[in-house]
Amino acid sequence: MHIIKVGLNYEDTPIEVREKLTFSEETIEEAMLYLNTKKSMLENVIFSTCNRTEIYAVVDQIHVGRHQIKQFLAEWFDIEQETFTSYLQIEVNDAAIKHLFRVAVGLHSMVLGETQILGQVRDAFLAAQRIQTTGTIFNELFKQGITFAKRAHRDTVIGEQAVSVSYAAVELAKKIFGNIQNKQIVVLGAGEMGELTLRNLHGAGATKITVVNRTLAKAEKLAKPFHAKAVQTDQLREVMKEADILISSTASAASVLTKEDLLPIQKHRKGDPLFLVDIAVPRDLDARISELDSVFLYDIDDLQHVVDQNMESRQEAAEMIEGELHDSVRAFKDWIRTLGVVPVLTALREKALRIQGETMESIQRKMPDLTEREQKVLNKHTTSIVNQLLKEPIKQAKELANKDHPVESLEMFIDIFGLDEQVKTDVGEEVDRNKLLGKEKQFKKRISPLAE
Repeated sequence: MHIIKVGLNYEDTPIEVREKLTFSEETIEEAMLYLNTKKSMLENVIFSTCNRTEIYAVVDQIHVGRHQIKQFLAEWFDIEQETFTSYLQIEVNDAAIKHLFRVAVGLHSMVLGETQILGQVRDAFLAAQRIQTTGTIFNELFKQGITFAKRAHRDTVIGEQAVSVSYAAVELAKKIFGNIQNKQIVVLGAGEMGELTLRNLHGAGATKITVVNRTLAKAEKLAKPFHAKAVQTDQLREVMKEADILISSTASAASVLTKEDLLPIQKHRKGDPLFLVDIAVPRDLDARISELDSVFLYDIDDLQHVVDQNMESRQEAAEMIEGELHDSVRAFKDWIRTLGVVPVLTALREKALRIQGETMESIQRKMPDLTEREQKVLNKHTTSIVNQLLKEPIKQAKELANKDHPVESLEMFIDIFGLDEQVKTDVGEEVDRNKLLGKEKQFKKRISPLAE
């Protein structure tokens, strides 16, 4: 059993490739279910943002799992593997675990330490858990990763003055115009990114904002708390005649504004400069727009130049978090090792409860006049004795699993308690596909490489 991560991100992959491999919110659950039908796939979680698309999977063979994920991407997006495989970043086991933890904290984000990515990781995990493409391993891994990220943001300055791509877009506008308080600003899209953009604009003192969205009610709902105007998308071209700044973040699969759309608008504006920021993936704004005079177009990749400022304190926090990362990964690996203890603890508890049950039967034969209440009291107290006696041995067994020679130590434990000989063959065995999917409690032979 292995953990594998296959993905691409803004650092290594141009937007032209990323936008072809972006999962939509409407189809991502269907994609996870389909991936789980592939050979070697035991569990999977997919999350896709404007900056990265990543697939995490538990597989029984690394090379098969890697091949199946590449094939899945090609099939799902109907593109040739050759167009994207050179950009894929593939990591396994420890490296994959560390990568997930770093992503959740925001150490790999365009804006170091942004909090938005943690919510996206959590949402992806919860969606996968809901449709049951996660099991024993990922249920624990993602919980530990999310907990680690929350603790990092709570205990360090990594998340202070939380920033995101939308924040960077507003900072870029401020850098170019100096003061945006009296500028006419259009926010295209009323989704999560649109809301973040609006919050950042409001925080920067902008007062003349118009929210444009396909659904007017949604635009009005978003605009109201910020005292902004709201219009439908069919009025966008009219609104653009007076705009100074447009920040776009819709979920459209095609361009919302093209060069041809802006030509008559620019004639009406008589050369007034127009600042456009496209933070959507796929892009909302036609790249040819940049050919127009007095129009300044920036896409999500251009924002990297803005987000590099004032990050010294975050870098220090990031170094501190990296130091703690090793302990968190080791804690997860320690948990992996305890999976080999499961058959031992199960056998111990079954034997103890069997003895308790036989004792109760003996008491009832020798004391047939016991009332039902007396039998319940006896059963309750004898069960309590069993639980109290088992508490320390169970604790010790779990600790033995993390010793230098866990198999030998657990075999000695089995001998001491006179457990079934068959249990010895199960010690150190990893969880099989059915166990990983939470359906059965069975174990394969071989100690997992993750626990070595």
